[in-house]
Amino acid sequence: MKRQIFTAGHEAFRETVRTFLSKEVLPYYEQWEKDGIVSREAWLAAGRQGLLGIAVPEEYGGGGNTDFRYSAVLAEEFTRAGASGLALGLHNDIVGPYLSTLATAEQRQRWLPGFCSGRTVTAIAMTEPGAGSDLQAIRTSADDRGDHWILNGSKTFISNGILADLVVVVARTSPEGGAKGLSLLVVERGTPGFERGRNLDKIGQKSQDTAELFFDGVRVPKENLLGELDGAFIHLMTNLAQERLAIAVAGIAAAEHLLEITTAYVKEREAFGRPLAKLQHIRFEIAEMATECAVTRTFIDRCIVDHTEGALDAVHASMAKWWATELQKRVADRCLQLHGGYGYMSEYPVARAFTDGRIQTIYGGTTEIMKEIIGRSLLA
Repeated sequence: MKRQIFTAGHEAFRETVRTFLSKEVLPYYEQWEKDGIVSREAWLAAGRQGLLGIAVPEEYGGGGNTDFRYSAVLAEEFTRAGASGLALGLHNDIVGPYLSTLATAEQRQRWLPGFCSGRTVTAIAMTEPGAGSDLQAIRTSADDRGDHWILNGSKTFISNGILADLVVVVARTSPEGGAKGLSLLVVERGTPGFERGRNLDKIGQKSQDTAELFFDGVRVPKENLLGELDGAFIHLMTNLAQERLAIAVAGIAAAEHLLEITTAYVKEREAFGRPLAKLQHIRFEIAEMATECAVTRTFIDRCIVDHTEGALDAVHASMAKWWATELQKRVADRCLQLHGGYGYMSEYPVARAFTDGRIQTIYGGTTEIMKEIIGRSLLA
């Protein structure tokens, strides 16, 4: 089925992204995987190419384009290329909205030009050793000291944790329990007391620096409060729909790409004197995955259009996230199986896709949390 959500402008942008990947990412990607981190030059190259701050107003160096379909194109092409290490989606689609919509005029002048040029790499720090999907359990605290906050606590599993020059930290600024009393504080590289721990050793996405962060008496100026005091929970809920949709977009793109390369493989690979594609079981496997991908693609594309028009709600974003990422997980497993022993070899794209994609059902809210959100909306 021909997709109908993209215009000629989107497809021209797709070619720009593919050119960027071929010149600035793929030649260096194996080395980044070994290093456990991408080059900062890649971020600067992305800025020069206009791939950062797509939705940021032009006056700050951004693209001034709030059409989410451009972000979807970026996510699809990076996923097809297997280049999850350069986390432009996190920067653009997750951190970007906080800085663009919540920052004061002074904060936007300070932070957005670097955000768009690639000089300032960003991260958001929510997860703690004892608080994952449950934001109410956050213990990192910020004490009011008049003209500044004193921030204490730790975060873990923070994407871009090593490279980040600017970290949006979720901290408790009032003693109330539950979701009340949380605020967003921006901590900048080099602030005394702000330390980074290990670049965590993950089973996949090796070149994506994921770190522990520690805050020991960090002095955060009052000017670095992002949004409303004690308003973090509402701010986070407002932006989570886009984050989850972005993950879903990558999920279906990964499943489709795995199906594509596996279909080609079973046509070429022979067993018992004939191509695997001649075996009925193989044809049924391909048929099932193709159908699941086609149905999922229709729903995700509808969500993309709805979000572009400002109509996507949290429930449908949660549906998109859990369904597309669980499909990605199933397809990766089945495609690896169809590759046989070769699927277990790291040099085959299906092997890397299997390990890189496994996190998709976990970050951005686990599948179980997505189902809880949906269930509550239906049974309230």
